[in-house]
Amino acid sequence: MQQRRLGDSGLVVSSLALGTMTFGAETDEEGAHAQLDRFVEAGGTLIDTADVYSRGASETIVGRWLQRRGRTDDVVLATKGRFPMGDGPLHQGAGRRYLHRAVEASLRRLGVDAIDLYQLHGWDPTVPLEETFSTLDDLVRAGTVRHVGVSNYTGWQLQKALRLADQHGWTAPISLQPQYNLLAREIEWELLPQCLEEGVGVLPWGPLGGGWLTGKYRRDQRPTGATRLGEDPGRGVEAYDRRNTERTWDVLDAVEAIADERGCSMAQVALAWVHQRPGVTSVILGARTSGQLEDNLGVADLVLGDEELDLLSVRSSPGVPDYPYGMIADHCGVDVWDRHRTRIAED
Repeated sequence: MQQRRLGDSGLVVSSLALGTMTFGAETDEEGAHAQLDRFVEAGGTLIDTADVYSRGASETIVGRWLQRRGRTDDVVLATKGRFPMGDGPLHQGAGRRYLHRAVEASLRRLGVDAIDLYQLHGWDPTVPLEETFSTLDDLVRAGTVRHVGVSNYTGWQLQKALRLADQHGWTAPISLQPQYNLLAREIEWELLPQCLEEGVGVLPWGPLGGGWLTGKYRRDQRPTGATRLGEDPGRGVEAYDRRNTERTWDVLDAVEAIADERGCSMAQVALAWVHQRPGVTSVILGARTSGQLEDNLGVADLVLGDEELDLLSVRSSPGVPDYPYGMIADHCGVDVWDRHRTRIAED
């Protein structure tokens, strides 16, 4: 498995990360520990969790696994805070009081002295950003957090955070954790170019589109059974009625064709596309079972060729909005990706 530097920081992480959102809910502790063991055995180092995953159970399961192993020096621990961990406004948010308590609780559940990467799980419009990032800087200076990142931010929100950190000499976010996959490419308009420009590493969640890109769902056949959408067809951003479009089926046809040609799974092809995108540092894998994780880990050895990448990119293209992106491309001759492709090739 490749090891990559996270943005412009000195933190090196594996190019695949183990997401633990299923731990304590869809995956029991024995199964979770088996996944953690296999991930590290395969060369993985980055483990991503959050306090809100199974209301703290995910962090606790990871903490007991660390205690069983008796070492943390070969893994990078990332967790997140911001969303409700109790009833009422005192148990959520990005304010100073809550962030201190959230970090203390995460440290206790994980059983560690410091969190390698602490990420804001989302924007908090009720708290001044100066309060949030001065608090994160205090946590870094205190040694309980080593690096900070953000998740589910828009472009202007990330830029404001970077500007404030630079202006005040505070610890700046080194990573962005957004949704990114062949069916959800919206971050390419602003966020990906911005992260490349600012040296912020990208850690995509949902690289399989909630299971869509594995080929488990069929056209005009609503999902049933023990799958995410089988249990809840209206679930989140991957809801069946939201993604049951001609574009989706065109993408799946292309993924399946490449998988058949390569003799690999559709999941591996979809993961490989994200894994090879400019700016992406580590792709977060989220599996219910060890079998699913084993298949996902196969992407470490899969490198798609230019023609395969182009086919997937063309089929999955969401189109260019007329304004401002279409106008900029047509009249200004600007393609933000060109200079970054050159930079990446040189690196």
